[in-house]
Amino acid sequence: MKIRLLFAMLACLLFCPAASAQLTEKEFRTLHEQLKPAADEPWRTIPWKISLLDAQRIAAQQKKPIFIWAMDGHPLGCT
Repeated sequence: MKIRLLFAMLACLLFCPAASAQLTEKEFRTLHEQLKPAADEPWRTIPWKISLLDAQRIAAQQKKPIFIWAMDGHPLGCT
């Protein structure tokens, strides 16, 4: 139910210009806090590396595989 309310608020903010002009600082901060992912999400515990060379070096030291997440195309379309 909370998620639906958040999506409804976001839709209103994006598609109702009059409503977005009335958003207060306090309302924005509240909405921002509600949309942030929880600190204990499992994907946040993964030691992500940006550099492939760093990941390769660490994987070789720890004798672990490397998981590469790659996309092709426009980031919003993920074609």
